[in-house]
Amino acid sequence: MPSFLDALPDDRLLLDVSLWSADLSALGAEAARISPHADLLHIDASDTHFIPEPLFFPDLIRAVRPYTDRPLHVHLMAHRPTRLACAFADAGADLITVHAEATGAAEAVRAIHDAGRAAGIALMLDTDPRNIRGLLAKADAIVLIGTPLGTKGTTMQPAALARITAMRRLLDAQQQAIPIIADGGIRQDTVAALAAAGANGVVPGSLLWASHDLPGTAAWIRSHQPMPPASPEREGPR
Repeated sequence: MPSFLDALPDDRLLLDVSLWSADLSALGAEAARISPHADLLHIDASDTHFIPEPLFFPDLIRAVRPYTDRPLHVHLMAHRPTRLACAFADAGADLITVHAEATGAAEAVRAIHDAGRAAGIALMLDTDPRNIRGLLAKADAIVLIGTPLGTKGTTMQPAALARITAMRRLLDAQQQAIPIIADGGIRQDTVAALAAAGANGVVPGSLLWASHDLPGTAAWIRSHQPMPPASPEREGPR
């Protein structure tokens, strides 16, 4: 189904800015401050079982929504995500991403679409995309985790780049023109490599929030162009 993601630029990296790295004591003001430099605002949430951290919750979405006109992207880390996904949809989330490793991920994607929201699929480092092609085919966006799940300030794992390239080739083979968003370890020395590997967007945290030149840093990230889709001739056999 069509989504707001179709209207986002495809000739530069998208900025899906993490609110987890903002000043949490003034989250509304922080959302308003970062919005001119963001394409989406990224909100991590959990059920405290998939990862131990509780992180954000639906009422927080309602509280932030009036402070920004940017789409709100909830990255939902939950074992059984359907009920929480519906709660975040009701609260005003525009894109809700659930994990392929979760129980009932396909059911959650259907529920998100039924609520009129875009649905994303997230994969941890040890999940083989080839094993969940049917689930990927229903996604509006893909989030590839490049660090241990539920952490921030950690270094991107070396396997992350090859996985992005493999995912881009898989989506090209399935003729899916949907964005791949790289989440975790977004640093000055990883942005260019992520774009070259095939990422369409990144989830910057401290790279933006701690910048002394917020407009300049955002413009620098956006100056990177994703790897173009592979043609069938280039793709070759699998």
